[in-house]
Amino acid sequence: MQVCVNIENNKWKKYKIDFEKIANAAISAVYKDSEVSITLVDDKQIHKLNKQYRGIDKPTNVLSFELGDDLLLGDIFISLDTVMREAKDANISVEEHTAHMIVHGILHLQGYDHLNDKEAKVMENKEIRILKNLGYKNPYAEEDVVCNSESCCPGSFITKLKSIKIQGFWIYLLSVFLGAITAFGFAPFHLWLLSVLGIGGMYYLTIIQKNKINFWKSWLFAFPFGATYGTVMFWWVLNSIYVIPELARQFAVWTLPGLIGIALICGIILSVPFAVIRYVSRKTAQRAVLFATIWTLVLWGREWFLTGFPWNPLSNILINVPMVANSMSLWGAIGLTFVIVGLISSFVELITNKTDKSCKFIFAIYIILFVVGCVFGYRNMKISDNYNIDNMPLIRIVQPAQSAVYKMPTSKQEAQEIAKQKIRDLFVWATNDKSAVPDIIVFPETAYPYTVVDDDFPLSHILNSKVIMGANHYKDGNLYNSMLIANEQGKIQHLYSKSHLVPFGEYRPFGDVIPTPGLLTPGNGPELISVKTNKNDFVFVPAICYEIVFSDSLVPRDTNPDAIVNITNDTWFGLTPGVYQHLDMVRRYAIESGLPVVRANYSGISAFVMPDGQVESYLSVAQTGSLDGYVWGKHITPYRTIGRDLWMIFILMFSIFVSISIHGFQKKD
Repeated sequence: MQVCVNIENNKWKKYKIDFEKIANAAISAVYKDSEVSITLVDDKQIHKLNKQYRGIDKPTNVLSFELGDDLLLGDIFISLDTVMREAKDANISVEEHTAHMIVHGILHLQGYDHLNDKEAKVMENKEIRILKNLGYKNPYAEEDVVCNSESCCPGSFITKLKSIKIQGFWIYLLSVFLGAITAFGFAPFHLWLLSVLGIGGMYYLTIIQKNKINFWKSWLFAFPFGATYGTVMFWWVLNSIYVIPELARQFAVWTLPGLIGIALICGIILSVPFAVIRYVSRKTAQRAVLFATIWTLVLWGREWFLTGFPWNPLSNILINVPMVANSMSLWGAIGLTFVIVGLISSFVELITNKTDKSCKFIFAIYIILFVVGCVFGYRNMKISDNYNIDNMPLIRIVQPAQSAVYKMPTSKQEAQEIAKQKIRDLFVWATNDKSAVPDIIVFPETAYPYTVVDDDFPLSHILNSKVIMGANHYKDGNLYNSMLIANEQGKIQHLYSKSHLVPFGEYRPFGDVIPTPGLLTPGNGPELISVKTNKNDFVFVPAICYEIVFSDSLVPRDTNPDAIVNITNDTWFGLTPGVYQHLDMVRRYAIESGLPVVRANYSGISAFVMPDGQVESYLSVAQTGSLDGYVWGKHITPYRTIGRDLWMIFILMFSIFVSISIHGFQKKD
């Protein structure tokens, strides 16, 4: 073990003490590669530390500050004035009593304590054996001159917290609890403080573990947190099984396997950041940066897993805090997530290791990043508030909001009658408001009850309006989930097909292993669509369903459309959290892109969302009707210019640079 001795009182120099030999005699094999700092002070200095960290207004003999790091084990402060007095009273040399203080302090850094008689006995016996091997007598033979209720270690809240031994079953139970509360930071609850406490608590639980284990055991340690966090956050996807009674009879058997599958996948993926820091030995401040970086990498990786599912980035817990949420205009959800996680981990390191200056340094760095983000957020809010609708079309959103549970037709004739009735209903809802004549009518995903096979679309001719609508499209033996754009003459002018398909719902990721209701073909990806109106050409980016959750994936480079038109069908999720979380994902994308969003939902939440993420107007869940509105405030954000992948590279470079700076900072210190 490496021992760094800092002499801050020159009177210590007269004593010949082999600090490294004594410290290594007290260290266990687990920490043989670690570092310990021993600072030699006087009563004035240790009095100040004792008052600051323990609230005890007098000097003491030795103070130990455990840093919770396998490499940088901790700091020990020894006061010569007190050691001299106690050595004189015990009739022993200063060198011998100092050796006892070093051994005592080193044992504290390894987790030994004397908060009760049982712990004190174990620690004293350990000290006696070590000192005997060094050639010193039993310091407790006559009188305890070292440790009493007011000496030796900082009695702060953190120190007392560390004394609580959480082992075995209780660790996993606490992990489950912390994972569960973390999910409540997202919609519809928006209890962001619970997410902060959940992640911070699990981070603390991880860093206080001292025993060395391999990576797979590290993963197993963190698995309960990730599994519970993901299951509480995503259980609602299985609600879709029960929407159609006929399908429910076929797929209900997959409910329990589905929950187990969600738990397994989320446990594997979402526990990675904790598993890494549990396994990799790093100094305290570096560990905080590593944790934030790995968490962000996991979010970035979720963009592609099973065609991608980056749902609920941690940034979304602050979507209702406008200035903070709008920092995503600078660095997107990926950057804000990095800042939030970094703030949490660095704060835990700071309160756990108060004397480590590098922890103060990295926490200050994250505070600066947070403030910079808020400044850009405020700027984005001001730019988005540019209310100019002179050349914008009046858009009408239609929300059918039919029952989430409906009967499938039993015959071709019944299917035709149902389809005709749906068309009549769509017409009624689209024309019910006579107070204004819309330029464009937007219907949600899968609203058209027929499969499109040519360019005929009679509904737009009947409505005498330009129509944007979701429909199934069949071509060359392939079935697509599409958005059609039709003119007043009843002709389809453009078809856009969904490229990000829902695994298990729209395609089979594992072949025929798990049955899937839909077998769709993906489209060709992002594009711009222009619709001519009486005022001007309305240029928009199409997005079907959850395509809008994919950061930096919709808007073609070097373009600046008027808006994003998102058609979706959240009927499958009823009144579950998924409906509200989906809207928050839309708000996030609006901020990142600097574009307003026209959102038509079949039976969820239809809305006009502005570029600052604020919902201008909306139709609530299960509300049938129409909503008229304009969009404004389009602009190109720094995030849209830089892009998600380049921001990930910036984050990695920043993390490496800061980690190197911390290492240099600690060596200098």
